[in-house]
Amino acid sequence: MPHTVPACPQCGLENTYPDGSNYVCPDCAFEWPQVADTTETDADAGDGIVRDANGNPLADGDAVILVKDLKVKGSSSTLKKGTKIKSIRLVDGADGHNVDCKTDLGSMLLKSEFLKKA
Repeated sequence: MPHTVPACPQCGLENTYPDGSNYVCPDCAFEWPQVADTTETDADAGDGIVRDANGNPLADGDAVILVKDLKVKGSSSTLKKGTKIKSIRLVDGADGHNVDCKTDLGSMLLKSEFLKKA
């Protein structure tokens, strides 16, 4: 299995080589770490904060508005865009369903990516 060295992120040329814990580009003399700095990525993805479609943090008891029509599984009904839902509860549901709420169609789990804070 051949080990591939990434192209230089500064100049884009592929004439790079590993040197200790860094990669070096001899063409533009740019150096960057071999292990990607994932602190920002991990903070956004796994910080435990549930965020809405606009990136605002959600909390228990917040009111939210649907940003798109959602078909209800097992029913012919649809939750319409613009529907306001009050008193949400944050949960750790399956498949990314992290908001528990009561709607006109009953209690259900929703994904926060389809909601915005009211």
